Amino acid sequence: MERRTIDPRPDWQRTVEEQGLIYPLTRYPDGSLRPYWDESAYYLFSLEEVEALEEVVEELHRMCLAAADHIVTAGRFADLGITDPRVVRAVTEAWHRRAELPSVYARFDLRYDGTGPAKLLEYNADTPTSLVEAASPQWFWMEERFAGADQWNSLHERLVAAWKRQAALLPPGSPLYFAHSSADELGEDLMTVAYLKETAEQAGLDTDWISMEEIGWDRLSGRFVDNRLRFIRSCFKLYPWEWLTTDRFADHVLDTLDNGGGTGTTLWIEPAWKMLLSNKALLAVLWELYPGHPNLLPAYLDGPRELARTTGYVAKPLLGREGAGVTVHPAGTEADPRTEPVCYQELAPLPAFDGNHVVLGAWVVEDESAGLGIRESSGLVTDEYARFLPHVIL
Repeated sequence: MERRTIDPRPDWQRTVEEQGLIYPLTRYPDGSLRPYWDESAYYLFSLEEVEALEEVVEELHRMCLAAADHIVTAGRFADLGITDPRVVRAVTEAWHRRAELPSVYARFDLRYDGTGPAKLLEYNADTPTSLVEAASPQWFWMEERFAGADQWNSLHERLVAAWKRQAALLPPGSPLYFAHSSADELGEDLMTVAYLKETAEQAGLDTDWISMEEIGWDRLSGRFVDNRLRFIRSCFKLYPWEWLTTDRFADHVLDTLDNGGGTGTTLWIEPAWKMLLSNKALLAVLWELYPGHPNLLPAYLDGPRELARTTGYVAKPLLGREGAGVTVHPAGTEADPRTEPVCYQELAPLPAFDGNHVVLGAWVVEDESAGLGIRESSGLVTDEYARFLPHVIL
C-alpha cells in the first residue's frame, strides 16, 4: 500500500460531475471550497494485498451476522438502545425471515496501513454513502490514467446482479420506490439513491422516485402512498431505521411493516434487521464473541476498562455518523462524562500517509466483498471534511 502524488486531470471537476459526483467540493467553516474528490494523489495496492483484504471483509461480515444472531437469540436489544417492544419484535421477525427480505449493500470502515492486519472500526449496513464515487468516477479515472491497471471494484456488476437475484422477493405489480431525505443539501444522498435506482433499472426492475418527506399516509386504506396516491408496496430508503421507527409516522411503519410471510403492506430496504449491524454496540458484542481476533479492536459498553490506562480509547455514540460525537482519549487522560450510550473502542490511530490519515471503506454486496473507497482526513476522526481518493492495483 503506497500513496503516490499525481497531477489532476484538466477540468476534473466537470468530468466527475458528469459521472454522478455532483458534490466534488466541500465547504469548510471558513467558507472556502476544497476538493472532496481529490485526484492529486492515489493509493497503490498489490493484488496479494487486495485478495487478503477481500478475505478479511467476508470473514468480518460472517462474524457480524453471527453477532446479530446472538443479539436476537440472547435478547440483548437493550445493549443497542433498542427498548421499544414493537421495534424489538419487528427486528426479531425480520432477522428470522431474512431469507425472504431483500438486502443489498453495506460498508466496513477499516484501519489498514499495508503492514499489519486490517482492523474493524465500524460497520454501516443500513445507510452507507460514498458509493457513487467508489463505483463510478473512481473506475473511469483509472481507465483514463492507468489503462490496463485494475481496481478493487466490482460494485456496479454486483449491484445489478443482486437486484436481479432479489427481484422475486419484491411485491409484484408495483414499482420499487427509491427515497432519500430532501433535507440533504449536498446531494450525496440524492445521488446515492439515483445510482442505486439506475442499477435496479439495469436489472430490469420497475422503479420510481420519491423523497421521504413526500411519502403520505392514506387513512382510509391504512397504507403509505406516493404523491399521486398510489400505494407504496416496496421502498429503498436512504433513511436510518432509528429515524423511521421514532418519527411521526413510526406507528404506521410498524403497523404496516412487510417482514415476509405474507403480512404487512410496505417492504422497506434495507430490512429492519440491519439495525443490528449499524449500531456501534455491535463492536463490543463482536469482541465478546471473538476476543483477541486479529481483525478486531477491544471494545466495551460499560466503560473503557483497561483501555483507559493502556492504549487509550475512542468513545463512539451508538448511532453516530460522519464522526459526529466521537471523542479521542489517549491513555491516562481523564474522560469527559457522557450522557448518551457509547461504545468504548481501543484507540488505534489511523495511519498517516504524507500527513493524511486514511481509512478504507470496504464494500459488501449481499454477502460478498465488492469494492474499495478511500477517505483521507486531517485529524484522527474521519468526519464530513474527509476527502475521497482513488486507488489502483498494478
